[in-house]
Amino acid sequence: MHNRFLALCAVFLLAACAPKRIPGTELEDTGETRDILAVMERYRAALEARDAKAIQALVSPKFRDDGGTEDTADDLTAANLGPHLQALFQKLQNPKVDFNVRRVEFREDDVALAIYYWNASWRMPGLNARPQQDSELEQMVFQKVDGEWKILSGI
Repeated sequence: MHNRFLALCAVFLLAACAPKRIPGTELEDTGETRDILAVMERYRAALEARDAKAIQALVSPKFRDDGGTEDTADDLTAANLGPHLQALFQKLQNPKVDFNVRRVEFREDDVALAIYYWNASWRMPGLNARPQQDSELEQMVFQKVDGEWKILSGI
């Protein structure tokens, strides 16, 4: 009986020392993690609202994204992101986006990255009469700029 009591005490002690998790996730519940998730939520909402200015406000001045290609002609930067999104959003209808953030890591030099799975659906009547869907595992990189997390790449 005494051994069972000691084992039970050890289990409770270990459970008390375990890091707290954000409900419904495996992410450690810290202010910094919640800040990253808040930026991602603002980005998701801006995508659905087709709000290029709101997205541009979320990116770092050093933002750069190669779009997954080696061709530098289609690279996005903080300077050309707004016009690119405005042109895209004119063709896009009813975007719906969900993120499932799997991991958030914090690196040196105020850099963080989020590994997330996204599901998206939209309509582009000029391209295809049927609704489109896509999903993929992605990485978004963040940089702290003047005390605020901004997107550095991965949109």
